[in-house]
Amino acid sequence: MYPHHFVGSRMFQFVQRHIHDHLMERIIHRTRLVTKDGRCNIEFGNIEYHNQFAYLGDFWTTVVEIRWRFVLLLFVASFTGSWFVFSLLWYWIAKSNGDLIGQNRTDSHVRCIDNVNGLTTAFLYSLETQTTIGYGGRALTGHCPATVALIVVQSLIGVFVNCFMCGVILAKISLPKKRAKTVTFSNTAVICLKKGSLCLLIRVANLRKTLLIGSQIYGKLLRTTVTPEGETIILDQVGIDFAVDAGKDNLFFVCPLTLYHIIDKASPFYDMSADTLQQQDFELVVFLDGMAESTSSACQVRTSFIPQEVQWGYSFLPIISRTKTGKYRVDFSNFSRTVPVTTPHCVQCFQSDPDQRNHNNNQSNHHRKLGIDNPGFEVIDIQDTMDITKM
Repeated sequence: MYPHHFVGSRMFQFVQRHIHDHLMERIIHRTRLVTKDGRCNIEFGNIEYHNQFAYLGDFWTTVVEIRWRFVLLLFVASFTGSWFVFSLLWYWIAKSNGDLIGQNRTDSHVRCIDNVNGLTTAFLYSLETQTTIGYGGRALTGHCPATVALIVVQSLIGVFVNCFMCGVILAKISLPKKRAKTVTFSNTAVICLKKGSLCLLIRVANLRKTLLIGSQIYGKLLRTTVTPEGETIILDQVGIDFAVDAGKDNLFFVCPLTLYHIIDKASPFYDMSADTLQQQDFELVVFLDGMAESTSSACQVRTSFIPQEVQWGYSFLPIISRTKTGKYRVDFSNFSRTVPVTTPHCVQCFQSDPDQRNHNNNQSNHHRKLGIDNPGFEVIDIQDTMDITKM
């Protein structure tokens, strides 16, 4: 085979593999219920026609949740439309009173509105009235009682439109899901030994220095199951308990945390192994609920993991270190990076092998006595002195 044939073959294999990986990513993306950024991949069909009016009944929520392009379109249309509608009313009043150009007017004719003699000037007067510009060129004369009533109605409606649109924009800017974008999960989950047990580990980080108060973390395993009666349940939900070393509720979420789920007999991962994990059909959805410290608004962060995103026999790299100035530093370049570690092939193998359990316990005791070298931390000398505080 000539060299250029070899290069062409390698290039063809590379392109073919790239296309295959891209198609697999699209298939995996379509089969997710919850995407990596927390959006739910679901649609509703065959909704009865009268139920669609429920969106109009909850008009405020509907307007707040629509896209920005439609909010801006509604903003422009609401103000421009109200100006134009009231300009037609001002034009009708001026026409009824004979104020327009071309109408027969006597020298003693008294206008309802000064300098309103056409549709364009009526629109300008409506705009000046509702926006309280008041240039002074156009004003009511007080000769027509209808103009007094109309200016009161337009002023009230203008205040309502201003309050509603300002509230929509403020509510949309301060949506809790915007705060959720500054909370990130690791790209993959890992399964390894932790504290003498086989655990599923996931890393989560808060990218802001402000805390999420009252944070709670939990998970749901979604899969298709068949009941003993033969009924197929799609998206059957199984609760997954996650915890950190300090507990699972009211977390001190100031630095990245590593969540772990102990794989025991009550865990849905109990029957899985390193060989059968990639053959499973499930989706692990992880939730983090909390309240933003700065706005006191509740928010929820979601992400999901499929079997192709769970690494058996790996552990996360350390990312927290201390600088020479005494500050704690988080290196996000290692946030989702993993390294292979010694891990049992399955949970049953680990529980049925006493020698391996004893070896892990001895290693744990040895580490507890001597400590583990962490390359991400800096050694700090602590003086062996006792500080006595006098009352």
